[in-house]
Amino acid sequence: MAEEIREMSDSEKKKEDWMNSKWRPMMGWMYMAVCMADFILFPILWSIIQVHGGGEVKMQWQPITLQGAGLFHIAMGAVLGIAAYGRTQEKMNGANNGGIQLPSNAGTTYIPPSATTTANINVGNAPAATPSYAAPRPTYTPSYSAPSTAVGMSSTGKPMPAPQIDEPL
Repeated sequence: MAEEIREMSDSEKKKEDWMNSKWRPMMGWMYMAVCMADFILFPILWSIIQVHGGGEVKMQWQPITLQGAGLFHIAMGAVLGIAAYGRTQEKMNGANNGGIQLPSNAGTTYIPPSATTTANINVGNAPAATPSYAAPRPTYTPSYSAPSTAVGMSSTGKPMPAPQIDEPL
């Protein structure tokens, strides 16, 4: 009985600690919360406190995260950038969320059918419909004629010939 409890199932072996799987989104949310507080919330509260205390705003809020030449933002940019790059590499190498394995022929890019494609395209999970007849393809024939060389009409009603240009200007 104790041996059965000690053995882990395959799904339990695949599970990661929540901190390992959620640290990237948590870093992004934390950075967004710090920026919102330091650049939006704290300046407003700073001004309100000054107005209630002395009646006027005498000093401007100095963002805490910009102290020390903005090292916090540089560090967070590096952490989030490297994390995004690492996750991209994981996805390209086959790691995904939840352990879902897609077939090798499953694509992620939609390619619209061309004008010469006669294949049926199945949208959604509906079974493919088989056509009972084949519709003929319409053909295009131009119905225009070349413009005439006459430029206008003379006073007698006859078309005037196009002007002749001997040499370029």
